[in-house]
Amino acid sequence: MNTDFKSGKELLELCEKEGLSISQAMLRREKDQTGASEAEILSRMETAWNIMKESAVNPITFPGKSIGGLIGGEARLLNGLWASKKNICGNAISRGITYAMAVLEVNTSMGLIVAAPTAGSSGIVPGVLLALKEEHTLNDHEAVSALFNAGAVGYLAMRNATVAGAVGGCQAEVGVASAMAASAAVELLGGTPVQCLYAASTVLMNMLGLVCDPVGGLVEYPCQMRNASGVANAMIAAELALAGIRQLIPFDEMLDAMYTVGKKLPGELRETAMGGCAVTPTGCKYHTGCGGCCY
Repeated sequence: MNTDFKSGKELLELCEKEGLSISQAMLRREKDQTGASEAEILSRMETAWNIMKESAVNPITFPGKSIGGLIGGEARLLNGLWASKKNICGNAISRGITYAMAVLEVNTSMGLIVAAPTAGSSGIVPGVLLALKEEHTLNDHEAVSALFNAGAVGYLAMRNATVAGAVGGCQAEVGVASAMAASAAVELLGGTPVQCLYAASTVLMNMLGLVCDPVGGLVEYPCQMRNASGVANAMIAAELALAGIRQLIPFDEMLDAMYTVGKKLPGELRETAMGGCAVTPTGCKYHTGCGGCCY
């Protein structure tokens, strides 16, 4: 049996033929490609999950400033709003955006995070999975399993497109992270492999064209807020798929569209800090070394 799927289409064919979930298919691929035992692979993923949890929770209690000084303490503020029951979003999204922003606080203060798939988008997958775990009383084993699903989507994005903001804009970083989280969320809540990729495709469609314009050239701002919006996008797409709403454009085609759009973005909008938010009057004062080039 060939477990080395190279596209979403091949992944779905494997799942259907063998009666597998996406997470099971990805676990089999890992075993075949690495030669490691299932226990070893699960242990590594459990380690990743534990790092995700710690980075998503610690800043709520122990906030700290980022290296660049642009962010810090946002997760505690969101947690306070939720605790006061004045949050506008439901519990799942409110908790998810809190955790996502917390992870970015850890990342930008040089703490330990899991790049899923990148450091700049590292809050979305843990934010979604932790929030759903709490809201639906799931356990760590189920969350770890869902990470293999997310990994399959991330693998396909890296193999067939890009997850780099410098290549494809923020749609490639936050977009792919959100697609990973959406697919994992669908499986976590009982959806089919087809529904998982519906959700992943919907996220990419909804975030198509998002630019990468870090203020001050640092993965701090607006990246942190886009991680929060990525959580919401992922949950919305997952809910649509779980309701039985079809995505007309297959995941592979949407991934190709994202890559095509990303390569067409002007260079200034691909992680150079020379366009978008980075060169607004306020953003430009953080754009060190600018020399007046923005205007």
